[in-house]
Amino acid sequence: MLPTVMNATDPVARATAVEAALNVLASGQPVGVPTDTVYGLAADAADEAAVEKLFELKQRPAERSIAVIVADLADAARLVKLNRSAQQLAERFWPGPLTIVSSRQPSAPEHLGKGSTIGVRLPDDQIMQAIAVPRPLAVTSANLHGGPTPTTAQGVAELLRCLKLVIDGGPRGIASSTVVDVTGPHPQILREGPVSLKEIRQALSETGSDGALG
Repeated sequence: MLPTVMNATDPVARATAVEAALNVLASGQPVGVPTDTVYGLAADAADEAAVEKLFELKQRPAERSIAVIVADLADAARLVKLNRSAQQLAERFWPGPLTIVSSRQPSAPEHLGKGSTIGVRLPDDQIMQAIAVPRPLAVTSANLHGGPTPTTAQGVAELLRCLKLVIDGGPRGIASSTVVDVTGPHPQILREGPVSLKEIRQALSETGSDGALG
């Protein structure tokens, strides 16, 4: 049996779909969601068992960290330490396709990753922003580990049949967000994506930060 696929491409349908997604997330189950880059799998970031289900669904190694979608900069600051570079990049590129990896706050849940950092992002997508308002979401691409990510909600439903719900936001691309690590003396690009190295360097330079990138 395939997961339920709910349309969220118009305002009326979006409200119903967001409510359904919030109910599934509150029950401890992951949801297939559209982001501004690719389709993802989301779970309540504070729910350890729900986050573990993301790893199981994707067949993802447990030692790999997972990104967190936040509703605003204040949410991000509760999870990670926002140094000057992090704040300036967030102000320039959020909402948008940039994941900022920073040192975790001591109070951040350990199940979001085994290391000392967490990646946070505020996507430029009204559906995801609405779903993330009540709580930060642990999110990973909606694929099996190492495999391609479906570009449609129906493709996600067919690939990940054990999901209860997939939110249909229309077709999505195949390029994941740019990932930049700001923990060192100079920010480092960990994964290239829609936000280019040149754009990041320029943003840091314009705001008076060290624009050098590793």
